[in-house]
Amino acid sequence: MKHIPRKRFGQNFLNSPGVIRKIVSAIGPQPDDLMVEIGPGLAALTEPLTEVLKHLHVVEIDRDLIAGLKENFPPEKLTIHEGDALKFDFGQLGSNLRVVGNLPYNISSPLLFHLTAFADQVKDMHFMLQREVVDRMASEAGSGEYGRLTVMLQYRYWIERLFIVPPGAFTPPPKVDSAIVRLIPKPPEHMHVCNVDLLGTVVTAAFTQRRKMLRKNLKEVTGEALLEAAGIPPTARAEDVPVEDWVRLVNLLEKSRSSTGA
Repeated sequence: MKHIPRKRFGQNFLNSPGVIRKIVSAIGPQPDDLMVEIGPGLAALTEPLTEVLKHLHVVEIDRDLIAGLKENFPPEKLTIHEGDALKFDFGQLGSNLRVVGNLPYNISSPLLFHLTAFADQVKDMHFMLQREVVDRMASEAGSGEYGRLTVMLQYRYWIERLFIVPPGAFTPPPKVDSAIVRLIPKPPEHMHVCNVDLLGTVVTAAFTQRRKMLRKNLKEVTGEALLEAAGIPPTARAEDVPVEDWVRLVNLLEKSRSSTGA
């Protein structure tokens, strides 16, 4: 199927048979898996996945691509959900869901946050993303890549960068490397924050001006005493604080607010 990639949808189509085989091998589809592919495009992954799966769900926004998918795949093999993945209710598909896709670079971060809302129903996720984004997702405290995205995703998932995909594997080739990443949701016993929304608020404030000390960035949120109680030096910068310390700080802050009625 011929298709002119559309910039507004961030379309770069995978065209390397070797890379496709490697991705499918990393996903490891099984016939009875409940799987959804985001942005199937020209079906580079869709086709090998449907060769193994009894059925596959896909979410696609481009009407021309949807027409091609309907032409090439019977409905008993492929369910097409037409629309924006950022607005799609992945929870309607069921539990133990496996999510895969070559995610458009221009919506990758908001889409990752959107999917977090359905993490309780997800078994795992495998995505192709801009390498820089994957480096941020998998980074450690103290590195330049470590940021809000890192903290919020590592709190909720185990994250593993699998391998790099060069620009030449796509049409048109992007200007940067891509990478395959695996995310596995953590069970409840591994998540100890009492207020996830508050975690998001604190982390966002902390990284707003990442080169400034936390006592300045968080002065509207919490005081130095609470930072010290959480084991975080007020002179530290946000990128130096590991995920577990953010969790400890937020729990102390929530407890403090509850005791004062704030």
